[in-house]
Amino acid sequence: MPEQEKSAGVVVFRREGKDILFLLLFKKYKSEYYDLIKGHYEKGEDALDAARREAKEEAGIDDLHFIPGFEENIQWWYRFEGKLTRKTVTYYLAETRTKDVKISFEHIRPGWFTIGEAEKVIKHKETKALLRKAYGFIVKREKEGLTRFL
Repeated sequence: MPEQEKSAGVVVFRREGKDILFLLLFKKYKSEYYDLIKGHYEKGEDALDAARREAKEEAGIDDLHFIPGFEENIQWWYRFEGKLTRKTVTYYLAETRTKDVKISFEHIRPGWFTIGEAEKVIKHKETKALLRKAYGFIVKREKEGLTRFL
């Protein structure tokens, strides 16, 4: 029977003028790539708690305003030490005012990207699709008159 692994993540964005900028962290692990904040649950945490903690640990961000109504899962399979594992990451959407990010040892550098820039540097198609959904969600909410979350 395959193993199950659960993690949580957060799509962090901030505004700069009229631009919506997304935080991506450059990681070097087996390969080099930009990714979103994510990590395993710790004992007693739910997905939202884990996402909040990971944002603090990986980027030094603790002024997150989580946007109600956005929760997306990404799943994939991988094999580690001969065991087949299905990983599920639950992502939330959160706005911040923090511009200066303090990355953890897991990452090399952070970057704030527009949706177009992010799509050019993200390697995994599932992450690109998730970011597009997040951007569409923000734009839709703005059209409904919810122009600022913070």
